[in-house]
Amino acid sequence: MPVFQEMSKEELVAQQKSLLKEYEAFQAKGLKLDMSRGKPGADQLDLSMEMLDVLHSDSDVKSENGMDCRNYGVLDGIPECKRLFAELMGVAPQNIIVGGNSSLNMMFDYVSQCMTHGAGSIPWCKLDKVKFACPVPGYDRHFGVCEYFGIEMINIPMLADGPDMDLLEEVVKDPAVKGMFCVPKYSNPEGKTYSDEVVRRMAAMETGASDFRIIWDNAYCVHDLTDTPDEVLNMLDECAKAGNPDRVIMVASTSKISFPGAGVAVMAASDANIAMIKTRMASQTIGYDKLNQLRHVRFFKDADGIRAQMKRHAAILRPKFRAVLDAFEKELGGKGIASWKNPNGGYFISLDVLDGCAKRVGVLCKEAGVTLTTPGATYPYGNDPADRNIRIAPTLPPVAELEQAVALLCVCVQLAACEKLLESK
Repeated sequence: MPVFQEMSKEELVAQQKSLLKEYEAFQAKGLKLDMSRGKPGADQLDLSMEMLDVLHSDSDVKSENGMDCRNYGVLDGIPECKRLFAELMGVAPQNIIVGGNSSLNMMFDYVSQCMTHGAGSIPWCKLDKVKFACPVPGYDRHFGVCEYFGIEMINIPMLADGPDMDLLEEVVKDPAVKGMFCVPKYSNPEGKTYSDEVVRRMAAMETGASDFRIIWDNAYCVHDLTDTPDEVLNMLDECAKAGNPDRVIMVASTSKISFPGAGVAVMAASDANIAMIKTRMASQTIGYDKLNQLRHVRFFKDADGIRAQMKRHAAILRPKFRAVLDAFEKELGGKGIASWKNPNGGYFISLDVLDGCAKRVGVLCKEAGVTLTTPGATYPYGNDPADRNIRIAPTLPPVAELEQAVALLCVCVQLAACEKLLESK
């Protein structure tokens, strides 16, 4: 494979002309394809349709503690649902709160609580400045929560085994740095998993703020694509061992296990944090949808039932990930203009293109009918300093559409690289 950086100006011009012909052919197809967000495909959603039938007119709709799930009551979740997620997350049931359908909502509410009432300390809104450390590239919705509350974000580069801990340990010495969001297993977008050393260092690091909080978004805790899944240490346990039991707030959900619009979200935390969160919830809600909690328990039965469901999801997703990765290897491999990671699970593939080219790739794709996640979205404030990272979401389109979309993407990556390199010739 020719390395683009080693081509002469004449060779680059010839390459550009050839690529433009391919690009114009794609434009002529009138494509309307979307790889912008990590949504499950319809065939994945079909896997959970029987859940809608587990409760019917003559069903027993009482929880195991006798609570009628149709009525008011039970703030933190029915006991059998708490037990199901406690097993899945490796925590005690009393350290679980079962919420609505959105873990993002639970994270937002927790940050809001810290802003208005503090985290066992002065309310953050009364401080001159509040900062969060942000592993990058990262999840745009985490950044959105910070931006909404006016929290200043500090980039912490991701290394092969998690955030750059030397830098993070230095940054958190600032008492204004109150916390961080992170996706520890199959990180969004790179699919990296935090090593044991990283988890232990995060749990034990010296922070300038006594109320420093790690919001541990374990969104992909069971979203494995292979039979040799990544494993991540239990952060609640590690924080307790390190003498910082209140440091972590863990969340997860069934959004990509059952139904994204009608799943169940959960939060796990220390006894003290659970008590504080429940105090807020008592003024916030009468309780979440217990019938939905009951549906999930009756359908999945236990953690092994969820794991079996995830194997069915993986069987659907593997060909889609393979289609993207094979195309990258075939069309971009060895050319010096792109790199990517083959993730063991999660919902995304992270593509790094030639510096200064990501936004151009996004424009080229859009003008030919393929929508990508907006380049820059994987960094705070939408600003990727190197303008190189693009989050690829291969889960929603059928394989045939995905193959067309990624073929166009590969052409656009090469076109943008030719343009960039010709600028310096």
